[in-house]
Amino acid sequence: MPAIEVGRICVKTAGRETGKKCVIIDVMDKSFAIVTGPKKVTGVKRKRVNLNHITALQDKLEIKKGASDEEVTQSLEAAGKLAEMTQQPAAQ
Repeated sequence: MPAIEVGRICVKTAGRETGKKCVIIDVMDKSFAIVTGPKKVTGVKRKRVNLNHITALQDKLEIKKGASDEEVTQSLEAAGKLAEMTQQPAAQ
């Protein structure tokens, strides 16, 4: 399993945003992290999430801790992942 770290792209596995991708922007402690979609890109608002409710992917962005939504969006564009992040999850 990839490490939970700043810049790691994840998929929400619980809550109303289940199946949507997000980016970790801060790790609070061993149980919680702050993630953002950003909302304009994936629909995931900046919020604190339980680490048991996200699954880390192999992809990682080079962002600083606490990066703004604009900085995350620019980093996604630079890495060529913006289109991949905006794809809606398949209906289950």
